[in-house]
Amino acid sequence: FRVGCENMAAKQPENKRTLYVGGLADEVLEETVHAAFIPFGDIVQVNVPRDHAGKDKANRGFAFVEFAVEADADEARFNMNGAELFGKVLRVTVAKPMAHKLGSSKPVWSADDWYQNLTEGEAPAPSLATLGAPPSGR
Repeated sequence: FRVGCENMAAKQPENKRTLYVGGLADEVLEETVHAAFIPFGDIVQVNVPRDHAGKDKANRGFAFVEFAVEADADEARFNMNGAELFGKVLRVTVAKPMAHKLGSSKPVWSADDWYQNLTEGEAPAPSLATLGAPPSGR
């Protein structure tokens, strides 16, 4: 039983100008992706996320390409999906909006119950006075 699901889709317009490009080779840079997609129209932005945890900070194997016009993005998707770049086959689709996972946008300590669970049965947290801070009247 669904109530109001049709309205939810209408409220969140899908940005069909941004493409997800998967299957990138490690050596691919923003400039490479830009050069591969510029024949299809004006590009607003190219984003190639990097793996900052690794030593070489290589790309994470995917990119996002935002076009100025939706028709250009559609043409690029049609022509580049399945194409090869640096010997790797590209997967090009319309990018999906980032879904927020329940509670992922808040730190653990933002919920009062987390702190209460932590301090139950323990001594109270030390105050600034017990830590050697100067009195607040100065």
